[in-house]
Amino acid sequence: MRADKHNKKRKWPKVVAIGLILLLVAGGGYAYSIYHSLNKTAETMNEKIDRPKSEKRTEEVKFEKKHPFSVLLLGVDERDGDRGRSDSMIVVTVNPHEKTTKMMSIPRDTRVEIVGKGMDDKINHAYAFGGVEMTMDTVEEFLDIPIDYYAKINMEGFRDIVDAVGGVTVQNDFTFNYEGYTFKEGSLTLSGKEALAYSRMRYEDPRGDFGRQARQRQVIQAVIKEGASVSSLWNYGDIFGAIGENVKTNLTLEEMVDIQKNYKSATKDISQSQIAGEGAKLGGIYYYIVPEEEKQKVQSDLKDHLDLN
Repeated sequence: MRADKHNKKRKWPKVVAIGLILLLVAGGGYAYSIYHSLNKTAETMNEKIDRPKSEKRTEEVKFEKKHPFSVLLLGVDERDGDRGRSDSMIVVTVNPHEKTTKMMSIPRDTRVEIVGKGMDDKINHAYAFGGVEMTMDTVEEFLDIPIDYYAKINMEGFRDIVDAVGGVTVQNDFTFNYEGYTFKEGSLTLSGKEALAYSRMRYEDPRGDFGRQARQRQVIQAVIKEGASVSSLWNYGDIFGAIGENVKTNLTLEEMVDIQKNYKSATKDISQSQIAGEGAKLGGIYYYIVPEEEKQKVQSDLKDHLDLN
């Protein structure tokens, strides 16, 4: 069943926006100090990938020309010696001419062809098999649109980011217990460890993986809100340090600044959706199956939003 789209205005769900907002509100020599740290953090975050230009795009994206573009947001559980899998996968398309941004979540168990493996499997296995490149290729083939950029958040280290901004406040829909914590319904203020547990639970949620993805987006948005507060200016070193260690992207600082400058209008209307499908067991393994009709509809909608049709 398709999830309801929310028309409520939301902030851009990019953790790096914390630094950009801080830069705007700071002043004088302090601003220079912040900019220096931001520049250093952006260099640490930037991760080039070995991936050729997409065949699904005939013209290179130029931010100064306000071309619509796409970003794949990945929430990844990474531990020492283990690449991990992508627990959360959100495709963001931005169209400054329509002044809209769309966020579409892809369930981690979605059965797709893993590009480069020649086999059908759960979409989150693409990251375990071939990292960011194989994941981008697989999502691109599944949705039949170019995936221009990515931003990857290490959920294991995300607690450090939450602690750096002094904790986050979220609105919890229902009471549940997970990893030794009790999360009561209503407004909650969470530490880093609590926020990580809060965003990981799915089996007690009647929405399953959809509910977990919603909580992950909620925590990320709360981090942005806290990081953008004036009180966080005094802790920007810890914030930038935590971001630099746990967020990777192929966007450069210059590109992020260009997006901030040329695409502000697109952040005024942000909608969220979930690709529709049904759970099924094949060979004793659970998969999320997206019907061909639904897939074609989603592909067409995304192409329209990227001005590709």
